Amino acid sequence: MQDNINTKINFKSDTFKKYFKNTSWLFFEKIIRVILGAFVVISITNYLGPSDFGLYSYALSFAGIFTVIATLGIDTILTRELINNKERMNILLGTGLGLKLIGALISLALLSIALIFTNQDRFTNFLIFIIALSPIFQSFNVVDSYFQSKVQSKYSVIAQSSSFIISSVIKLALIIINSSLLSFVVFTTAEYVFLAITYLITYKSIGLNIFDWKFEMKLAITFLKDSWPLILSGIVITIYMKIDQIMIKQMLGIAEVGYYAAAVRLSEAWYFLPLIITSSLFPAIVITKNINEKLFLSRMQKLYDLLAWISISIALLTTFFSKEIIDILYKPEFMPAVPVLTIYIWAGVFVFLGVASTQFLIAENFTKIAFYRSFIGMVLNVILNYFLIPKYGIVGSALATLISYSVATFFLFFNIKTRIQTTLMLKSVLFFDLFKLIKKK
Repeated sequence: MQDNINTKINFKSDTFKKYFKNTSWLFFEKIIRVILGAFVVISITNYLGPSDFGLYSYALSFAGIFTVIATLGIDTILTRELINNKERMNILLGTGLGLKLIGALISLALLSIALIFTNQDRFTNFLIFIIALSPIFQSFNVVDSYFQSKVQSKYSVIAQSSSFIISSVIKLALIIINSSLLSFVVFTTAEYVFLAITYLITYKSIGLNIFDWKFEMKLAITFLKDSWPLILSGIVITIYMKIDQIMIKQMLGIAEVGYYAAAVRLSEAWYFLPLIITSSLFPAIVITKNINEKLFLSRMQKLYDLLAWISISIALLTTFFSKEIIDILYKPEFMPAVPVLTIYIWAGVFVFLGVASTQFLIAENFTKIAFYRSFIGMVLNVILNYFLIPKYGIVGSALATLISYSVATFFLFFNIKTRIQTTLMLKSVLFFDLFKLIKKK
């Protein structure tokens, strides 16, 4: 009976309309963020120049390796629990906030210790420390987990858009008044202060009160037991996403970091797409898994297809017009970023698929596997950067990223429990269903 279940999407159903509306809100917010954010970043990049922008990017990368600890890997788990245990909402949110604040303080302490043992100048260390304060305010994004669980992303959009617009306007004003690099770093952190305030205001506006939240130690321990592989996974993911810029600074210099970061920013500007699509559809994927395995795999295949087609289209267009893109968006001194952009943009294909497959791992509670594949990717990236940067410069670092991302994404093949996901991803990359549809027609 179950084998005959209809796996086609009913576009007229109330469920589809609900999730489509939710995704539309998220997509609209991200489009605004990408357009305005790209304009702001490009303006800042051209204003600061390769060296100062390189230092700015280096500070973000160095701090990012430590601040990732603050999330404690509980975001998706918190959303899942809010879906399954609505009656414990206040305890779940209170415990989530408490854990995140503790994580923020731990990350700040570890970073402070690490800075003592570096040979960097005081100004660079000061920039890194300011950025490292942001997780304290990011802790309040537990409110976003509540809205995600209720499929009410419009409230998150209101909060995120408000804070982002305020921060962007201030950064553009800093360019107009010829401000220093320090000013841009300060307002990079201030954006999270604005976001925390708008989250709390939005949460209160719908008749809810954060003072009803309660911290429960037993639940906190349960969260940490479930999330520790995700904590480690988040750390290694951040390392292999950020380590390239740190190694480039040590091996080549700060200006090369600026060239490389300029290309990376353009490539990663599209990474909101898989995040927004999967985060909005995650509740539906969890529910489908509990209904029928065939239906679940069908939905996952459609998700992979969509993400693969989008990412490959972006990569192809960027490859053909990379020189023109850099020439139009940046000053002439950033032309060394062209070959980096041509290569790095293809890493997005594996990022898109990786985000979706991570949802599968979480739904199945295969968090250890998520950690293992991230760890393999990190180790490979560090090794490849070590050998390729001295030989090929920043282009070598882009190659290291592309290779390590692809290996990490398809690492699922080596576990029999997750091998089917590799098959689904390969079918999407090879346009299997698209060619089958064309042949059928």
